[in-house]
Amino acid sequence: MTQSPELPWVAEGRKYIGLKEIPGAATAAPIKSWLQKLKAWWTDDETPWCGVFVDNCLRTAGIEPPKDSFRAKAYLVMPIRLNIPAYGCIGVIERKGGGHVGIIVGKDAKGNLMLLGGNQNNQVSIAAFPASAFIGFRWPSVYPAPQRFVLPLLDSKGAVQVTTA
Repeated sequence: MTQSPELPWVAEGRKYIGLKEIPGAATAAPIKSWLQKLKAWWTDDETPWCGVFVDNCLRTAGIEPPKDSFRAKAYLVMPIRLNIPAYGCIGVIERKGGGHVGIIVGKDAKGNLMLLGGNQNNQVSIAAFPASAFIGFRWPSVYPAPQRFVLPLLDSKGAVQVTTA
């Protein structure tokens, strides 16, 4: 279930669901393109690329991402801080060695937040994360409409163990 009308940065992200890293020296073409546009210091999909994915989604929607958008925690400086998640907000997670970032697109029956993100089990996917793992929610422009705070219920089959590195 998606909210109507769909947010352009969410629509962009959904286009890439299922895009996987290429093991070894090769890099998936879309990821390589995102890295080049961002002028990233690395060129492979073996280095964490969740921030690069979100950067692409926002830029395609005409939204300027934060400086150093290849870093997950850089998104914590986006303009509008939310106390609770809204559909389409940028969610930042704390993890050992840094952070993880994606776009909130729902919740599951257990209360996990469903994150549309890159570098989730080495691919673009919608994955469940415990709400307690999030250290911030941000909105890229004007404050979201109230209906955005009603998160769609998605089936996650209880899967909350997702690697992000």
